[in-house]
Amino acid sequence: MQTDLKELVELAADPTALDRMLERALDALGTVIPYDLAAILMLEGQELAVRSSRGPLANEKVRHHRLLLKAFPTIQQAMELRRPIALQEHHHHSEEGDPYDGILDLPEGHSCMVVPLFAGEQNLGAITLDRRICGSYPQEATELAGVYGQMVGLAIAFAQQAQALDRYRSRLKEQNRLLLEEVGGGSEAERRLQNSQSLAMRSLVSHARLVAETNTAVLIQGETGSGKEVLAQAIHAWSPRRNEAFVKLNCAAIPENLVESELFGYVKGAFSGASSNRAGRFQTASGGTLLLDEIGDLPLAAQGKLLRVLQEGTIEPVGSDRSIQVDVRVIAATHVDLLKAVREGKFREDLWFRLSVFPLRLPPLRERVGDILPIAEVFLQDLARKTGRGPWWLEDGAVQRLQGRAWPGNVRELVNSLERATILRSSGPLGADLFEEGGGGALASVSPAADREPVSWPDLEEHQRSYLERVMAHCNGKIYGEGGAAKLLGLPPSTLQSKLLKLGIGRA
Repeated sequence: MQTDLKELVELAADPTALDRMLERALDALGTVIPYDLAAILMLEGQELAVRSSRGPLANEKVRHHRLLLKAFPTIQQAMELRRPIALQEHHHHSEEGDPYDGILDLPEGHSCMVVPLFAGEQNLGAITLDRRICGSYPQEATELAGVYGQMVGLAIAFAQQAQALDRYRSRLKEQNRLLLEEVGGGSEAERRLQNSQSLAMRSLVSHARLVAETNTAVLIQGETGSGKEVLAQAIHAWSPRRNEAFVKLNCAAIPENLVESELFGYVKGAFSGASSNRAGRFQTASGGTLLLDEIGDLPLAAQGKLLRVLQEGTIEPVGSDRSIQVDVRVIAATHVDLLKAVREGKFREDLWFRLSVFPLRLPPLRERVGDILPIAEVFLQDLARKTGRGPWWLEDGAVQRLQGRAWPGNVRELVNSLERATILRSSGPLGADLFEEGGGGALASVSPAADREPVSWPDLEEHQRSYLERVMAHCNGKIYGEGGAAKLLGLPPSTLQSKLLKLGIGRA
């Protein structure tokens, strides 16, 4: 029986093996308690439904059999008392009838036992045992069946939890996939990069595909707004880890005293307010990919711990002295000159060497003018699909104007310009007048009707306040996401919030 119980535990841990586990449980029970029919009936509301059956009398009718619990007081009593009942000959279903009447032709007075299945406070159902011979199961068999029933009940509860966790894990994966698609991840990132026309980007994509197949850490360098996150998502999508989580952390957006807890998690009591354990980004990304954006802003103390993770594959949550193994592919991204930061003592040289095994430089938009039109066309198509507005297309003059701009904000600035233009033009052709230097007609809808005279220094703050007030009014007070002021202005939401707070906008 010890071997049988070990196998039951192994099967219970497999989310797909519940039915096999139930069959093996009944087979194992048959080695110590004889039966012609053994059935496991699972509680479903007020009914019991046969989930598994074994023995010479098991047939299709038995396997599809259902019982109304209140119609069988003996089974109900066994479940309420949580102890098995072996029916005596003189009390053989005298009032309620046999659970298998009309299904099996069993003789009056045959051996019959009901064994409750439960775990904790949860009633799960029952096992019924029937023999064609007349008589009662002996007391020793009844007691043994009760112990066995408890173990089977725990195994069922464990198996159900494994199934629930598997469903939850699958749901999280799907949510992660959908979120990535929403922000331009996964296949969407691949599509954007594959549309590139410039030789520089084609070469970059070729190298990115090569390194994606490995577990090597990747360093992506490029100017702000050039698309480093999109490239990181594409590398994840091209990698063997594509079906696992893609997690990101903007190192510049996290206060220095919280960076380590965000990366490595913390244990209950690690600091004031740590009321429970919390997994960090490394644990969340285990099996998948972690993007550390703006890694040049990572504090030196956290850099040392990151180096250990890259070398040993282990982390220590804040407040814990226990190491946890993690399997994470790290992609780092920055607009900072890390070599200069190393020379200035702001970035660890050993971490630089560890990250820069396979550096990728993302060229700025001004170095790949041929990509401007494909990027614009994809964005306008996606915007029309997501919002139900449009469609839009660019007139020749608009294309020439876009290709003649320097785009210091790179792809992000281009996208913001296109979105501003689509706010002014609900559909149809987008002309050159919508893309004047500095925002042009698009900004006119939210900026004051300025006479374009220089603003004197004492008036600069008031000018900013007036401008931002109009932007916030245009966006109905929304800062984040599509149609938010941060995206319209091409600013990080946290930066915009700081400016609004400083200028006293939005406060009573």
